[in-house]
Amino acid sequence: MRAGLILLCLAYVLSQFFRAFLAVLGAPLAADLGAGPDDLALASGLWFAVFALMQPLVGWLLDRVGPRRSAAVLLALGGGGGAAIFALASAPWHINVAMGLIGVGCSPVLMASYYIFARQFSPAQFATLAAVMLGVGSVGNLVASYPMALAAETVGWRAALWGLAAISLAVAAGIAVTVRDPEAVQHESRGSIFDLLRMRVLWPIFAMMFVAYAPVAAIRGLWIGPYLADVFTLGTGQIGQASLVMGLAMILGTFIYGPLDRLLGTQKWVIFWGNMACGTLCLMLAVFVGASVWLSVALCALIGMTGATFPVVIAHARRFIPPHLAGRGVTLLNLFGIGGTGLMQFGTAPLHAAAGGAGDPQAYAVLFGFFGVAAILGSLVYLRSRDSHT
Repeated sequence: MRAGLILLCLAYVLSQFFRAFLAVLGAPLAADLGAGPDDLALASGLWFAVFALMQPLVGWLLDRVGPRRSAAVLLALGGGGGAAIFALASAPWHINVAMGLIGVGCSPVLMASYYIFARQFSPAQFATLAAVMLGVGSVGNLVASYPMALAAETVGWRAALWGLAAISLAVAAGIAVTVRDPEAVQHESRGSIFDLLRMRVLWPIFAMMFVAYAPVAAIRGLWIGPYLADVFTLGTGQIGQASLVMGLAMILGTFIYGPLDRLLGTQKWVIFWGNMACGTLCLMLAVFVGASVWLSVALCALIGMTGATFPVVIAHARRFIPPHLAGRGVTLLNLFGIGGTGLMQFGTAPLHAAAGGAGDPQAYAVLFGFFGVAAILGSLVYLRSRDSHT
């Protein structure tokens, strides 16, 4: 199983890459396809929306079919096929199709790992293991920054996408060979996603999931590039370096949060104060838009670090989910997390345009302020959750 988890981690590296690489391709895609920031916002939102809509099906597949076939087949068809379509794109709408298909391919890989952790390890170990998987997988976020920008400038973005299609197919084949499915849970009732939705103890956690990942994913995966280009006139390579700094901060935050709940004996307050800090930093970025490129990059990095509570939120909810619903439980949480991010990605394009559009610093102030308010409101709703002491 160790080899299988390594391959699932590699698949998650791809997933992290695909959700973030558009931020550094703005210039070449605009030159070759005429795709502007609003087009890329739509494409990025489609990735998150399709990814989220796949989660109920992925949860059913994990509980009924197992993680091996679920991850291998979807990654091969969606990841490999979507990257190939992207490489062949000749119009902005082709990117939308490609990103939607890639969302299908990426949808099972992290949850397949979390399903195995939930079934084969204790709840006390879950947050640390989940954080390690997320942290190591976030290397894809780093590759999607400066290395992808460098690849676009040297071999071209089309050649890079063809390479990603081949890598996706190879990783999918490796998962099919090495992953071993946990034994099926015997239960008098098969249960359903509606059993989870009726558990009121999960509702405040769902609210937290809905907003916790959105600021980090939206800024790192999309808006950091247009913001630095429009306001500070940075080039593709410089934007890639700034994205790399934020990506490193996100990985650091993931590894900090992983053991923190066990060290402090609480998951609720780790999550609450982490997301309150993230929201506050987003508001600071809004206030200081255009003041300094160094301050902007530093604030983006701190947002990435403090907003990395995703695995701890899932670990919090995991303690209330019955074993026979483990697959549907972790994917339902992922539905709220990725779904909230996708909806906010869709909403940011018209919000940005209505606030002034490209070239107007105040348009970015409105965006960052929106993310800050959302994170703080979600944290306040989350205060109603029940703590699960570790």
